[in-house]
Amino acid sequence: MSRPVMTANEAKTKFGEVLLMSQREPVHISKHGKPVAVLVSSEDFVSTDELKLELLRLRAERAREQIAAGDTVDGGQFFDQLLQGNDD
Repeated sequence: MSRPVMTANEAKTKFGEVLLMSQREPVHISKHGKPVAVLVSSEDFVSTDELKLELLRLRAERAREQIAAGDTVDGGQFFDQLLQGNDD
């Protein structure tokens, strides 16, 4: 199934149609051949936002558990490794 893609100019001239399309599936909008936006239904946006928030909560809980278990690293050493490109 192909996703709806239209130019910004098309989206502007067919805005009502684009709003209806976005209720069924995301509408991808490009400008000068490059993707710039995706129009989604308000329901899809809220669902996605809630999922992101839940993921953040889970990551925070995992971090709290790791801290409680003493599974931490020295901040300075961690950033030094990042800057050097080491991932061990």
